[in-house]
Amino acid sequence: MSEPIVQVRNLTKRFGSFTAVDGVSFEIRKGEILGLLGPNGAGKTTTIQMLLGLITPTDGDITMFGLPFDRHREEILGRVNFSSTYVSMPQALTVEENLWVVARLYGLDRIASRIDDVVKRFEMEEFRAKVTRKLSSGQMTRLSLAKAFLTEPQVLFLDEPTASLDPDIADKTRSLIKEIRRTAGLTVLYTSHNMREMEEMSDRIIFLQRGRIVAEGTAEVIKARYGETDLEEVFLKLARDPSPGASRP
Repeated sequence: MSEPIVQVRNLTKRFGSFTAVDGVSFEIRKGEILGLLGPNGAGKTTTIQMLLGLITPTDGDITMFGLPFDRHREEILGRVNFSSTYVSMPQALTVEENLWVVARLYGLDRIASRIDDVVKRFEMEEFRAKVTRKLSSGQMTRLSLAKAFLTEPQVLFLDEPTASLDPDIADKTRSLIKEIRRTAGLTVLYTSHNMREMEEMSDRIIFLQRGRIVAEGTAEVIKARYGETDLEEVFLKLARDPSPGASRP
């Protein structure tokens, strides 16, 4: 079995007296898609922000590619990327200009051909010259995904990547992620409130509740553990559990 690409040990983040992430530990191996589930406020976004170096952990360790994140931040971030429905790009630039900026920040070569490729993959030809502030929510999501795939990352953090997409583009996006995982060994941390999507995409799932991992395993293992045939019913059961310290499967 391959070594983990991402390792998180006892990750904790406190904001004053509030603990947003409380001693979380997990790992992701090369080519694995790990689903991160939990209700709003469970600590999912805070966890991803720490993995991207946007906020500093209060405690715990992050290692990627065998390198401690706190000592190799720039090198690691050059090999990862991120997409979220809730993060926008510079509004005054066109779609294509935004992609050029990202490409230059990452020091990419063959920029024009790379941009042509992601524009085609996400069916963005008709709005590639459009000013970003005029994009629909679905078009903005496609731009965020194109930005993430443009750099050909080894690790990809996806925060509800298909939330604003129509079913056709969402299905094509999932297929693209799985194809790049198959051909290039892409490693993914994936969040979504679409339970069908989480079952389709995730090799394993961890469930966060109030900053702690309360369930962990494949979708089938987790459903069996809680006596359900539907992952959404497990989600409801765990989200409504008043005692978040439940044992993991």
